Amino acid sequence: MTRFTGSESYVATDDLMMAVNAGIALQRPLLIKGEPGTGKTMLAEEVANALGYPLIQWHIKSTTKAQQGLYEYDAVSRLRDSQLGEDRVHDISNYILKGKLWEAFDADEQVVLLIDEIDKADIEFPNDLLQELDRMEFYVYELRKLVKAKTRPIVIITSNNEKDLPDAFLRRCFFHYIQFPDRETMQRIIDVHHPDIKQEVVREALEAFFDLREVPGLKKKPSTSELLDWLKLLMAEDIPAEALRSSDTKLTIPPLHGALIKNEQDVHLFEKLVFMARRENR
Repeated sequence: MTRFTGSESYVATDDLMMAVNAGIALQRPLLIKGEPGTGKTMLAEEVANALGYPLIQWHIKSTTKAQQGLYEYDAVSRLRDSQLGEDRVHDISNYILKGKLWEAFDADEQVVLLIDEIDKADIEFPNDLLQELDRMEFYVYELRKLVKAKTRPIVIITSNNEKDLPDAFLRRCFFHYIQFPDRETMQRIIDVHHPDIKQEVVREALEAFFDLREVPGLKKKPSTSELLDWLKLLMAEDIPAEALRSSDTKLTIPPLHGALIKNEQDVHLFEKLVFMARRENR
């Protein structure tokens, strides 16, 4: 049986690997939730790479409809071609645009299908895909044709928890929540992405990063991907470990903090808390 055991470029916990393999064994979509920036999208890429399968990605937007994942009928192009007297207008299949699910169902080999950020779409979006993901087939009315999956794809669905998903949809998925990495796991992630970074800088950066995440009232806590970006900047600017260390108070404004704090409200809140902490320590 196909099994995912992680990869050199992606630090997967035992629980996450178990969840991926459970989804594969049960032949059910794997629903991955977690904070933005915890590697949900990257997981699908790494599963595909590790297993040697092609990856088909369907990135969901607020305007995306479930039907687009199956197919779309381009009636406008057909009307235009009929006005121009084009021969192709007599074959309706010329105006059927295959969606990502059809592409996955049509593949001659097993593929990994990523449905990314499903919670961005309308609340009915997941329900509109229930039958297709369950039965691995759908009907194309314009062609009077049933499209069935040649090989059942490994389906990975990600959600940022922006809205609740329907119960009927959840029942058909194997669910896993990616917990925010602890310091030990974060160290392993950093070692994979920045193997040459000075460990003294990493220690101080991790201290500042986790202190920042604990600041009460932050609208958006910095994520794993933002920590990696910050470390990349610290290396590029050759910032010494001492610049990340605060002797007078636990809170300090870290250099290049724009990589970590991404909105004006959080910047003002943090600066206010640092100012108050320094007054108390005078």
